[in-house]
Amino acid sequence: MSSPPAAPVPSVVAPARVTAAIAHLAALGVIGPVVFTLLITFLGLGVGLLPVLGIGILFLLAVVYMIYGVGWFETARVDGLYGFGLPLRRLRTSGRPGFGGFLRTLWMQLTDPWSWRGVASFAIATILGWIVVLLVSVFASGVVLSFAPLFADGNAIPLARTGIYVPLAWAVPVGVVSALVALAAIVGLAILHGTLTRAVLVPSQEAQLAEAARTSSAQHAGAVRAADVERTRIERDLHDGVQPRLVSVGMTLGLAQQKIDADPEAAKALISEAHTSTKAAITELRQLARGIHTSVLDDRGLDAALSALAGRSVVPVHLDVRLDGRCSRDAEAAAYFAIAEALTNAAKHARATEVRVVVRRRDAGVLWARVEDDGVGGARIIAGGGLDGIVNRILAAGGEARIDSPAGGPTSVEVTLPCGS
Repeated sequence: MSSPPAAPVPSVVAPARVTAAIAHLAALGVIGPVVFTLLITFLGLGVGLLPVLGIGILFLLAVVYMIYGVGWFETARVDGLYGFGLPLRRLRTSGRPGFGGFLRTLWMQLTDPWSWRGVASFAIATILGWIVVLLVSVFASGVVLSFAPLFADGNAIPLARTGIYVPLAWAVPVGVVSALVALAAIVGLAILHGTLTRAVLVPSQEAQLAEAARTSSAQHAGAVRAADVERTRIERDLHDGVQPRLVSVGMTLGLAQQKIDADPEAAKALISEAHTSTKAAITELRQLARGIHTSVLDDRGLDAALSALAGRSVVPVHLDVRLDGRCSRDAEAAAYFAIAEALTNAAKHARATEVRVVVRRRDAGVLWARVEDDGVGGARIIAGGGLDGIVNRILAAGGEARIDSPAGGPTSVEVTLPCGS
């Protein structure tokens, strides 16, 4: 099977893009040195003050997030300028709770190659921008020289930023040539900027295919794991709830059958008891089926399904859902499952008195949800447990889940999913 053709890469020599690139470079030639000065200063302070009560850690943390910020800004800037179709990178998270999870998150962010690619691209643009700023002054000086005979007094005119004086008789040709050369150099640097940023930030077709294969593999593994966790949960619920109740119903009906001739009143009482137990079993089966699929979600959407879920919750739920339109069925189902499982955990394990659920559809086509309780915290991801099910269900849908549960609380579950359509 042949590989799919790569998407066409937009041209970097289109006049409108070249003009915009010149403006970008001129701005970065001024802003870029300030940014890198701050980075180096914070890094130096972090290393130097590290032995002093650990104050340097705060500066080093700032450096990590500044690196992410520079990478994010550069990716957004380049994609807005050239339309390469670069995805905006989100902060990488370990998905593990507690301080250890936070440290792992920092390490993952610090070693994220895409952040460093963005920093490298920003550094290249800063250097090119600094040269462009110099060339702009040369171009302006050339234009001035071209008109020097109209207003100049004296025998020589200075050429800006060069220390060179041009005789008045040579002012016009030197001014025209210097202006044209500077303009050509500026345009050339703008085109070079587009070529270099494409090489640094745009992955090759092989890299895109490898990333797609890795993502697909991770989603497949998450789907398999989520299905395994769900099957285990169903087996446990059937074994611990419905199955013994139905066994009890059978035994009660057997006793009623034995007493129906000798003691009709006792038999009626037993039948009534069996009827009550049967209704309870039906209710449990409906709740179990609702955990697998909820028809309200398909019919009326995530907002209505979550309202019904909050209404059935043992713990009071403050629900804040603001969605503009529907997302894909997979995204809504994964978000619903994660929120339902988080509410279950808050009621069973966290001893929470209140839960806050916030759901938003963000501009980049992302469905985001956060569940936070006021419980005792200390939740851990255990294989086959509810939190493990959340992580794998979200991963299978192509999203990310972050669980934070320090000892003493609060516990928060945050999920991000591609909304789809």
